[in-house]
Amino acid sequence: MSLRLARPAALPISASAGDFLLHRHFSSVSDLLSKTSWHLPSPSTPIHTISVAHGRGHFSYSNLLDGEGNTSPTARFHVARDDLLHPLANGNKARKLDALLPLLRAYSATDVVTCGGCQSAHAAALAVYCAEMLIRPNLLLRGEQPQVPTGYNLISLMFGNVTYASRSVYAHRSQMLYDHAKEVAGPDGFVVWADDLTDSGWQEPESSDASRRVVIVNEGAASAVALLGVIRLVKFLSESSSFGNGHQVHVVVDAGTGTTAVGIALGALLLGLPWKVTAVMLADTIEVYREREKTLISEFERVQKLDLPIQDSSYAVDRILNWVERSQPRKFGKVLNGEIERCCKIAQQTAVPLDPMYTLAAWDLAASLSLDKSMDTEVLMVHTGGTLGMFGLAQRYPSSFSSRRGVTMLP
Repeated sequence: MSLRLARPAALPISASAGDFLLHRHFSSVSDLLSKTSWHLPSPSTPIHTISVAHGRGHFSYSNLLDGEGNTSPTARFHVARDDLLHPLANGNKARKLDALLPLLRAYSATDVVTCGGCQSAHAAALAVYCAEMLIRPNLLLRGEQPQVPTGYNLISLMFGNVTYASRSVYAHRSQMLYDHAKEVAGPDGFVVWADDLTDSGWQEPESSDASRRVVIVNEGAASAVALLGVIRLVKFLSESSSFGNGHQVHVVVDAGTGTTAVGIALGALLLGLPWKVTAVMLADTIEVYREREKTLISEFERVQKLDLPIQDSSYAVDRILNWVERSQPRKFGKVLNGEIERCCKIAQQTAVPLDPMYTLAAWDLAASLSLDKSMDTEVLMVHTGGTLGMFGLAQRYPSSFSSRRGVTMLP
């Protein structure tokens, strides 16, 4: 899942900054957030408290919801239920698009082009939101169309215009996205990258009657503007009694592109919170994630012109953000024996849906941290959504569902 944030050097995009640009000078992060247009009506998210019992190598859980009945000193951690933001387009996908979608509307975009895997939750989310805004979503999905569309692939097919790209073509994402966007725009249309909409050096096309105004959104919406929605979430969490008022908080999140983890850490830095963020790496090496972290922060500083609390913000974020391997490392997309069954068990015990590729990794780490009695810290897992991915896994691993305990056949 390699990612390049910059557009190809040979693909210049000309155009004067319009009123829709975010590029302004802000005195504080609160000033920045208050003057940003958002798609989500509120930054709020439900917080559930999970009690943890561990014995003989096995974990069991119960959901205390908002802390009700949590008077005993049992191990526990909290879950920010961003998977409940939207029935189809939720989790960190909704957060990363929170500040971007209003830009698309302000620019009067007619089309959006993005890419992702065959079961990409990002591509499906962007397709749903664009359809709601009467913007045509054009999705480039890696690989071949499944024989039976399901999960996020089915959502993408329902709401978007899908083109499947071979893995060799997909390996060059930036060029692939630009070429497809030019094809969608046609000879009289305009193409712009999403990050350019926030750049003061970008100029709006001279002609305003272009038939197609196409905006390219990076894989996973990895961009400086995506960080804003995550920072907005951090500010909301910091104002709660559990995580604000100087509380030590250890935030755990799974990392695909890593954008959400960087956004949480950057938000903690900008708001002066005594938080620590641990991101479970799922798709790349630590070198790739650290390079992406530097790129995102550098682009955020350049675009937002925010007065950061210290000179070297990349170094400061690096002290807050810790990238770790999954407890059982594996090639991205691989599911180990028993993981689907564990997701089903956790759902039955807590009513929190997880998937073995992403959120289970963060859950396992949060549960382990909650058992550390030496930590005087609140552990918070940010649920990144992705639950519809289980529909695709049910096709790949049918026996994990049909052979589960509790599944019986009436005579």
